[in-house]
Amino acid sequence: MEDLVKKAITAGAYRAGVMEVKKIKFDAGLRAYCEANACGHYNRNHMCPPAIGTKEETIRQAQQYRFALIFQTVSELEDSFDVEGMQEALKKHDEVALRIERAVREQGKPYLQLTAGGCHVCPRCAKTEDKPCRFPQKAISSLEAYCINVATLAADCGMNYINGQNTVTYFGGFFF
Repeated sequence: MEDLVKKAITAGAYRAGVMEVKKIKFDAGLRAYCEANACGHYNRNHMCPPAIGTKEETIRQAQQYRFALIFQTVSELEDSFDVEGMQEALKKHDEVALRIERAVREQGKPYLQLTAGGCHVCPRCAKTEDKPCRFPQKAISSLEAYCINVATLAADCGMNYINGQNTVTYFGGFFF
C-alpha cells in the first residue's frame, strides 16, 4: 500500500492515501444532484446516471473492493472565477490519474477507477448520439455518481477539501 501512495505522489498527486472501503461513507442522497442534472451530464454520458446503474448498484459495486487509493491534485488559479484555469487543472488531474492507473494496473488485480466530475475521455460522449461508448475500457465515472461525498472522503483521508484561496482541488480514487 505504501508503494502505491509513493507512486501516486511521484505521478503528480498533491497528496494520496489508502483506506479501507468499508470506512467510506456512501450517501445515496447525493444522486439527487445527478438527477437534478447539476453538472449537465445526467442521461448524456455513458459513465453518469442513469446509465451506470442505480445508486444501490453503484454503492454495491464499490463496496466489493477492500481498499481505495484516494488522491488529490491542487492547482493555482488566477482568481475564483478562472474557469479556463479550472479546466486546465482538470486536464492535469486526468494526466496524473492516468499515470497512477498504470501503477495500479501493474498489480494485476481488478480495480474500479473513479474521478472528479466524470468521464473526460471523449470531447462529446457518444450517448448524446444514442451510440455505444467509443472507449469502454477507458471510460471513468465520478466519485459523486457512486454516492461518495468527496468533502467527507477528504476529511476521512486526512486531506483538505479546499487548499487555499485561488486554488482548485480535484480528487480521484482507485478501488482494489
